[in-house]
Amino acid sequence: MSGEKATQRIDVWLWHARFYKTRSLATKMVRGGKVRLNGNVTKKSSAVVTIGDVLTFTRADQILIAKVLGIGTRRGPAPEAQLLYEDLTPAREEKKAEVKDVLHIREKGLGRPTKADRRAIDRLMNRD
Repeated sequence: MSGEKATQRIDVWLWHARFYKTRSLATKMVRGGKVRLNGNVTKKSSAVVTIGDVLTFTRADQILIAKVLGIGTRRGPAPEAQLLYEDLTPAREEKKAEVKDVLHIREKGLGRPTKADRRAIDRLMNRD
């Protein structure tokens, strides 16, 4: 788990900790300015992380915060990778209000008439 050296490249550490599927993707995220090391944006994939550093970065639609607890020697299984960091990410609140708006069901009589409504209107107006 911990090697002789107390530092590691940031892209390699993100890959060892299994935050990104490939090292090249981790490098791309760092070079794109998507990773912060101790609050400062770093654009160099050769930046060095040490034990105690705090990384803030994005993955998919999440912002993750991780404190470095160890330096990995390999990209091992997930339980081994989870020992390399402490997750400081605040718990996400479910956005039920937004989901409710998306699934909003229109009240009867509001908005444009449906096809069934238009057919009923046509029958009422004797349009064929």
